[in-house]
Amino acid sequence: MKYRVVERFRGKYSIQAMCDLFEVSRSGYYAWRNRQGKPNKDQWLIDLIAEAQRISKQTYGYRRIHRWLYTAKHKKVNLKAVLRVMRKYNLLSVVRRRRPYMRYQRALHKYPNLLNRQFDQLQPNRFWVTDITYIPTAHGMVYMCAVVDLCGKVVLSYRIGNDMTTTLVTDTIREARQKEMVTDGLALHSDQGSQYTSQAYFDLIQEYHIHPSMSSPGCPYDNAAMENFFGTLKSECLNRMKFSNRTEVEQAVAEYVQFYNFERINLKDGLTPYEIRSKAA
Repeated sequence: MKYRVVERFRGKYSIQAMCDLFEVSRSGYYAWRNRQGKPNKDQWLIDLIAEAQRISKQTYGYRRIHRWLYTAKHKKVNLKAVLRVMRKYNLLSVVRRRRPYMRYQRALHKYPNLLNRQFDQLQPNRFWVTDITYIPTAHGMVYMCAVVDLCGKVVLSYRIGNDMTTTLVTDTIREARQKEMVTDGLALHSDQGSQYTSQAYFDLIQEYHIHPSMSSPGCPYDNAAMENFFGTLKSECLNRMKFSNRTEVEQAVAEYVQFYNFERINLKDGLTPYEIRSKAA
């Protein structure tokens, strides 16, 4: 902006005097002037980053953009260059993370922690994780239960309801179990929420011969994979919207889960959750 003012009045006032007034250098002004009318050397990178942000609905940070450029476009770009362009041209992610802490109620049934924070599983349908989260709308809270396979972190099933009931949990698990070809040895990890310590949950895992696993009391890190998914869902999708009702929530979650499973790339290897799980199968 300062250089534009100098350029506008360069025939009326001394260039040096205006540069001194605006506290800029003559050399900087002339360098800016020489650049005018020339193509932007970053334009190709701007276009690719903008494409990635359209695909991700502006949820990718610079590290994930860097990985996407290499994986999807076969472009090796310096990580700092990606960050510089994203900052300069307002292409940064618009998400922010929230990690609420939940207290756990007294348990009717308790189970040992079989998972022990082994969140990267190499085979599908060996360890699932599950949890419930809340989503505010203009007409009150709705609740979402999900089941995630730790192989690839694929969302296998989810349900959204008006109440945080045990039925919401058991229906979600039943749906996942009916979709998947599961052999003996499947373990399911949860926190110590009342739904997971209930008799109905106990009866369900007995019916499906699932080995129950449970976090320590008041320790969200024991179920960090599930906490991470819900945190990502909220920061990249739910916290960016205002919902009037449950129907709007269901539509937004359906679109995001589709994106998360089949399009959202992993920083480590550039693969989607579905691709990671398919390769392991």
